[in-house]
Amino acid sequence: MTTTPKQHQKFPKQIMKGAMLGESDQRLLIDPVRIFHEENYFDYLAFVSAVEEINNSSELLPNITLGFHLYDSYLNPFFVFGAAMSIFTGMDTWVPNYRYKTSGILAAIIEGLQSEESSQMSNMFRMYHYPQISFISQSLLMSDTVKFPFLYQTVPNELHLCAGIIRSLKHFGWTWVGIIASNDYSSLRAIQILREGIEQNGGCIAFIEIFSLSNYMIAEEIFRLQLIIYMSSAKVIILYVNAENKFHLVTSVMIPGKVLITKTKLNFFFKGDQKSYIKNNTLSFSIVKKKIPSFTKFIQEVNFTLLPSDHFTKKWWTGLCDSQCPKYIKRSCSSDVKLSNVRPCNTNDIGKSISVYNAVYALAHALHDMLMSGSRNITTRSREMWKLSDYLPWKLHHHLKNVHFKNNLDEEIFFNENRDLNTGYNIINPVYLPNGLVHHEIVGSYNPYASQGQDFIINEKAIVWESSFTQTPPQSKCSESCPPGFRKSTRERQPICCFDCIPCPQGEISNQSDMDNCVKCREDHWPNHKRDTCILKPIIFLSYEEVLGIALATSSIFFFLINTVILGIFIIYRDTPIVRANNRGISYILLISLMICFLCSLMFIGHPQPVTCILRNTTFGMTFSLSLSSILAKTITVVMAFHATKPGSKLRKWMGSRISYTILLSCSLFQFTLCLIWLFSAPPFPYHNMQSETGAILLECNEGSMIAFYCVLGFLGFLAGISFIIAFLSRNLPDSFNEAKCITFSMLVFCSVWITFIPTYLSTRGKYIVAVEIFAIQASSAGLLGCIFMPKCYIIFFRPEMNSRKYLTKNN
Repeated sequence: MTTTPKQHQKFPKQIMKGAMLGESDQRLLIDPVRIFHEENYFDYLAFVSAVEEINNSSELLPNITLGFHLYDSYLNPFFVFGAAMSIFTGMDTWVPNYRYKTSGILAAIIEGLQSEESSQMSNMFRMYHYPQISFISQSLLMSDTVKFPFLYQTVPNELHLCAGIIRSLKHFGWTWVGIIASNDYSSLRAIQILREGIEQNGGCIAFIEIFSLSNYMIAEEIFRLQLIIYMSSAKVIILYVNAENKFHLVTSVMIPGKVLITKTKLNFFFKGDQKSYIKNNTLSFSIVKKKIPSFTKFIQEVNFTLLPSDHFTKKWWTGLCDSQCPKYIKRSCSSDVKLSNVRPCNTNDIGKSISVYNAVYALAHALHDMLMSGSRNITTRSREMWKLSDYLPWKLHHHLKNVHFKNNLDEEIFFNENRDLNTGYNIINPVYLPNGLVHHEIVGSYNPYASQGQDFIINEKAIVWESSFTQTPPQSKCSESCPPGFRKSTRERQPICCFDCIPCPQGEISNQSDMDNCVKCREDHWPNHKRDTCILKPIIFLSYEEVLGIALATSSIFFFLINTVILGIFIIYRDTPIVRANNRGISYILLISLMICFLCSLMFIGHPQPVTCILRNTTFGMTFSLSLSSILAKTITVVMAFHATKPGSKLRKWMGSRISYTILLSCSLFQFTLCLIWLFSAPPFPYHNMQSETGAILLECNEGSMIAFYCVLGFLGFLAGISFIIAFLSRNLPDSFNEAKCITFSMLVFCSVWITFIPTYLSTRGKYIVAVEIFAIQASSAGLLGCIFMPKCYIIFFRPEMNSRKYLTKNN
């Protein structure tokens, strides 16, 4: 781009003063003959249109005329180098069918080269500190402002493209993908970024295949790629290559059942047997295209005969007369024409020229800002003052970095920290029609500069998928998702996306799919059957509503009634010898205490309350100590009665009820003291036991002090042991109504029950602990009742002759 003082000349003389460096053909060719492509011609016209508008503007660069030089690289590095030399030497330069001399001051270079050629050119331009504006290259390498300090891009760099691809993978849940890329530096760097982004979002790379970027791909290479894609379980393939120049590669990887993501829009026109290779399974990321009204007006009105042209350009301009052209671009011609082999009316690519248009305007605004910063009124400067060749590049570079303006579409244009424009990408779904044409449906967009929620947009309903997909959108995962209630278990020596699903362990849940770890429920909660949510643990206790509670309560009442009946019998037959033997009063106390023992077991059933927790074990301890004390008193009474009958025995004076009641009172008082100490030190209390029962909260009575509890039981064991020993030693004493044998057997039953109770109690969990304790109480009480009193009842009812004084005197 060159600058000269503005002279008000008619177009096109003014624009013939310079040229644009670029490629008229961005396709990778098969034969070396130059082929005309109308989409590239739009770039040239957009460049010319922008220069014309600026030169005709009275506000932007007044009295300054922009000129340009046009160079064609022919896709050949030799011509690129030659064009660069011509720019700096000012020698004659050749373009098709046009020759001219260099004039004006070189301000900057606007180029449309591919990445590698653009970077090579940049190495030369930066030696002279000339700004270089690229409207095609998106190379990640060239976003390095240290290595390329004077390079600007009016297209987004591929870092945003990689981010957009990663966002699309995340949106569709594609975690298992393959990558095919060329072996140039930019693609290799993009692969690294894609890999990191995919893995950070929980995805994995199934394979990465690199191929050599050349004009021809041999059949073996294509077959190798096809085999890898076909054999891979990945359903999504990222093709990171300039697909427009790799027709054979793209068609070869369009395998049924595979989704193809490309970095550029596919513009294929196929016919014949090529239809079988093309599938509706592609998502392409294309730079946002926008039509400029002034540009389309320029195409309609410009006198194209004054522009450099050849046979192809003449046919292109003639094709704009086709009646099928849109009104906004159709030219007025003397007669309608129809040219089947030239398609200028296919304006799908006209919108991409916005990047060229913005490049020219960005440079113009930077020049304007630079000149305005040197003088408040640049219109008064003389022509000699505009010899800026010594310092223009330096100053222009400073202002170009900070340029900020609105273009004709009212968009904010400025260069970001990577010196590219804040533009985004359209996500395009190519739909291949039966007539060989391609319909490019915009199904989404990605713009990293948009507000949150608007940066990535996708319309799944607008996407056309091929019929071979069994699920739409298709899924690409190494392993099926783990449903709630399961967690992922990574397979050994395989990527993290390949895993097995295992159920959550006991007490843990997973409420989302594909969770790495299960979450432990709160202490008062428990997993449901599916283990996908925590529910409140049910509170359990030995209740009267369940079968076990009913059985124990019934048995308790039954034994109580039996005990009551026996007490009634003893009261009715109170004057008979068998009732009066061995202290009738102690027998009544024993029967009443056993009745209380049977009833106190009812306090162990039902919802534990503070009162019942305090009373049940203390009541049980007191009543059992009373019963065992009564038995001990009866046993001692038997022994003393035998020895008192001997001549000269001193025990005769101790005979009577006094010694029995003293034993009874002292033992009961000692147990009562233990219970008081227990209640005042650490009384029992209701307790929610969350560890004893799996999946439930056991409501139980905590004993408070286990030492006090075992002291109470220990004292009962002591009384039982003493009673058993004394009764056993006196079992053979000669007496018609000797209770020692019955007491011995009853104590044997009693001790057996409670000795068995201890290990059973310690090994049982939950509400069955209470059931075991109730059973021990009832069994031991029933043993005492049955062994001591049932033989006497038998004599009363079935052997009345033995219940008489005569029988007693006879046996004595």
